[in-house]
Amino acid sequence: MTIAAVDGSIGGVLVFGDRGTGKSTVVRALAGLLPTIRAVADCQYHCDPDKEDTLCDSCRDKTAAGKSLKVRRIDVPVVDLPLGVTEDRVVGALDLERALSSGEKAFEPGLLARANRGFLYIDEVNLLEDHIVDLLLDVAASGENVVEREGLSVRHPAKFVLIGSGNPEEGELRPQLLDRFGLSVEVSTPEDLHTRMQVVRRRDEYEADPHAFVEKWKRKDGQVRRNIERARDQLPEVEVSDKILEHTSRLCIALGTDGLRGELTLIRAARAAAALELADKVEPKHLRQVAPVALRHRLRRNPLDESGSTTRVQRAIEEHLPE
Repeated sequence: MTIAAVDGSIGGVLVFGDRGTGKSTVVRALAGLLPTIRAVADCQYHCDPDKEDTLCDSCRDKTAAGKSLKVRRIDVPVVDLPLGVTEDRVVGALDLERALSSGEKAFEPGLLARANRGFLYIDEVNLLEDHIVDLLLDVAASGENVVEREGLSVRHPAKFVLIGSGNPEEGELRPQLLDRFGLSVEVSTPEDLHTRMQVVRRRDEYEADPHAFVEKWKRKDGQVRRNIERARDQLPEVEVSDKILEHTSRLCIALGTDGLRGELTLIRAARAAAALELADKVEPKHLRQVAPVALRHRLRRNPLDESGSTTRVQRAIEEHLPE
């Protein structure tokens, strides 16, 4: 999750695992760990004032007219997309209240507008309805949400990191959506006695006094936030050599991943991992660190190999990546 926070272009995180292992809790706690961002103060899409090419039409019109954009710092949006949500709620629709009261056609932004420059979280993502999946695929590919309905024609930025969680026993994810997740994390119920006791104790402490619990871990949270900020600053300075690219391609060829998205994701994730260490270049150890989470959900099923995807990736790492 931290790697995805350092570089949003990695493509999001899929968290699959047993029920009751804290998947949703971790994702929803992410907002408190992220550094604040600069945003246009009165913009409903919280545009980035430092990137003119990503401004919405309203902000672009203001700058074209010579008006200065008011700027404030906001928390990174972390928006829940619930199951059963309507298409209008996701993409936005006509503001009926304004239409009825004043006869004015105005756009009421949806969840995609709220999630711009942040994270869009879908719990039980494998149960999401197909038409909403298709919609998300279109927007994720373009980075824009286009609404053409009820006499409205609206186009606004919608760049977000997609976070999904679910239990694989309840159904598989559509391949098209699965491919859109940059990283895949498998969560299992801990078998270690000490770990289980710690998790239960901390959960109990939080429920007894949430404020005291937050204060207790405030310094730790601040350290994580500072690490992410430093890594973001370091990211442009991290070099990727031709040798690292060769290792990456050899690994993906050996695993038979389709397309080149696996290589791109692996390189970006390795670069983010190096940035978190404040390193100036990607090394094989960074590839070894992120390869399982970047590649295991991209493997084709092999009926002749009963090994799990994680085992297959680890085996390829040992064969094709140097220590």
